[in-house]
Amino acid sequence: MPLNAATSRRGFLASAAAAAGGLLLSGRPAFAAPDPYGGFKVGLQSYTLRAFDAPTALAHTKMLGIKYWESFPKHVPLSTLPASVNESKKLLAGSDVTLLSYGVVRFSNDETKAREIFDFAKAMGIVSLSADPDPDRQTFDLLDKLVAEYDVAIAIHNHGPGHRYDKADDVLKWLTNRHEKIGACVDTGHYLRSNENPVEVIQKFGPRVHGVHLKDVRTVKSPEEQEKIAPTLTKNRQGMLAKENKLFTVLGEGELDIVGVLQALKKLNYQNCVALEYEESEKNPLADVELCLAAVREAVKKV
Repeated sequence: MPLNAATSRRGFLASAAAAAGGLLLSGRPAFAAPDPYGGFKVGLQSYTLRAFDAPTALAHTKMLGIKYWESFPKHVPLSTLPASVNESKKLLAGSDVTLLSYGVVRFSNDETKAREIFDFAKAMGIVSLSADPDPDRQTFDLLDKLVAEYDVAIAIHNHGPGHRYDKADDVLKWLTNRHEKIGACVDTGHYLRSNENPVEVIQKFGPRVHGVHLKDVRTVKSPEEQEKIAPTLTKNRQGMLAKENKLFTVLGEGELDIVGVLQALKKLNYQNCVALEYEESEKNPLADVELCLAAVREAVKKV
């Protein structure tokens, strides 16, 4: 959405809010505004706001009009100590943010460590853990037991080219004959980096989609454009551009079929967090995040 369109939209919403307030004062009924996200639990992967402490990140989230989080450990410490759990719950409740998911967390065949993570998830009311489990039978046997015991899902997170869960099939092969609560966190940006279509990936996983990280990627094929862009990037992004000809970008400005992703999730009656994760502009991401959210709202209209 162009900036002038976004400004107009904000103006419209401000006028609508004022009108609703007037109706309340006049004693006439005010009707609740429709959900701009069409019933999807659109939230943030709090890594998007990694440059900020938890109270500031939550204040920014509230300002953005978002009510759901998938947190990473900086913002909600992975601890089963009652004082830590209560402090995190208090912070979230004070910002009207519901913590649905958490991660990315590692799992091995160490049951003591795994139980600590599941105990934390249960204490916090988390329904899904975005995870990077060791790809071995012992680890998955343990997860089979724990997801059933705790009623908390495992969502295996892909992390792009070179990662052990690069392609959808790298995840799928570990799901055969496993508990239904062991599934996938579909990171759309990383699947685009791996030259896989996120819509088709969601369809492959079906009801085993237990998490979504919504981000966009664009391909930069022109050597001239690459040469122009490279000096503005971090070393990591320069490496990504050189190896893959790809860069993360604002939702709607890359190759992600946002409408297709939402349609595929709707067919699954997906109820967990659709977590926007924006990895760029680390110290000042809010303007770009607003544009990303505007792109989601526009896509919802077409679902």
